[in-house]
Amino acid sequence: MTMQILIIEDEIRAVSQLQSMLKACDFTFELLGIIDTVEDAVLWFQQNEAPDLVFMDIQLADGLSFEIFQKTTVKAPIIFTTAFDQYAIQAFKVNSVDYLLKPIQKTDLKGALDKFLQSNNSSTLDTATLKQLLSDLQVPAVREGILVKSGNGFVQLKISEILYCYSEDSITFGVTRDKRFIIEETIDELFGSLDQTKFFKINRAQVVAKSSVLKIEPYFNHRVILSVSNPRDQEFIVSRPKTSDFKNWMNG
Repeated sequence: MTMQILIIEDEIRAVSQLQSMLKACDFTFELLGIIDTVEDAVLWFQQNEAPDLVFMDIQLADGLSFEIFQKTTVKAPIIFTTAFDQYAIQAFKVNSVDYLLKPIQKTDLKGALDKFLQSNNSSTLDTATLKQLLSDLQVPAVREGILVKSGNGFVQLKISEILYCYSEDSITFGVTRDKRFIIEETIDELFGSLDQTKFFKINRAQVVAKSSVLKIEPYFNHRVILSVSNPRDQEFIVSRPKTSDFKNWMNG
């Protein structure tokens, strides 16, 4: 039986990997669409019949996906994907909804699909609990350092030294005042572990530290462009869905 699925995810590589893994699990599906923002997801659910299954990233281009349930009704089983720590995953076990930790493992995906198929393809969302989880996720992370490549080995980079991070050709880089390091995590995985009162994901590929932002200027299409410390060859343009939240974050 072919299942109609919807993928709500703002990282292109993650979408490609998920589709490949679904096929590897012998899961026959029709992809109805790929959505990368809360705003577009709300509009999609308001205008379309419910799919058989939704794969939904928790962190989207314009906010956390839990906000979707505060703005519209979702009548579909959902498997959430997230880069948040394992302790949070356990707290997410609400009713028959499942959660997968990124990077997703085939055995975990197979288990979630089996659970979905055995539950008669139905699911009841505990929206009150999801709302509480949304609030809980605002608690700043306590991560202080990260292992980064240095020559043939690794060194620990202090989070407080990072000016910004960016993804290029599927590689994540962290930049300090005088160096650039390779970080062996996706940009989403890294951002999910940072103190989000100090770091902001301005678009799909860039995360900036508040302390590194020197100037904010208007840019095309209601966006803003940033001047940051040690910009190297990067341009820092805040995506339009995030511009308002970014300004509020800088005021905080």
